[in-house]
Amino acid sequence: MKLLLADDHQMVRLGLKAALAPLGPDVTYVEAESAESALAAATEHADLDLVLIDINMPGMGGVEGVRRLRAAHPALPLIVCSAAVDAGLVREVLALGASGFIPKTDTTKVMLQAVHLVLAGGTYVPRMLADPAASAQGAGGHVASLTPRQQDVLRLLAEGKPNKVIARELDISEATVKVHLLAVFRALGARNRTQAVVIAQRMLAKGTKNGAT
Repeated sequence: MKLLLADDHQMVRLGLKAALAPLGPDVTYVEAESAESALAAATEHADLDLVLIDINMPGMGGVEGVRRLRAAHPALPLIVCSAAVDAGLVREVLALGASGFIPKTDTTKVMLQAVHLVLAGGTYVPRMLADPAASAQGAGGHVASLTPRQQDVLRLLAEGKPNKVIARELDISEATVKVHLLAVFRALGARNRTQAVVIAQRMLAKGTKNGAT
């Protein structure tokens, strides 16, 4: 696995490496300290698996830097990191095709979960955009952003099936199920599995009822 860490502060890059250490010893890190060097690195290393980039780096120009990187490498998963967190900014970078947005105030555990989720093909949305009091009605918009496989996991979750059964029915590993569940929980605004099941059941029941009318 090869990751590009793009941040103009060396200490931040060192911190990212420490946070991502649980990914394993076989991870190779490419580093960049400006928007231009990040673009050059992404071009030079065609085998990159993921980019973590500071939106406030020199030369980025905010979301314009994200736009340039996405245009040059549309298939490369990209997570934006920023100390300045604004809901409008998060929505804008996700609309440009970023696979996630990680506030620098998040814990290393959350950052690692976000990276796992994106590497599995999901999209990481920070907690600030997930309503803790989400109801079945409010969750619909976030659920629409889930991948088809994550929606399969959502459906089986609503049926009350455990991870082992979900893994067997979808022919995936339990570890992959757990990664998908992170995206599902955030889409539903759920704090735990029990709450997620209740919200998912209500949301799917509401959808079935509307479809029958």
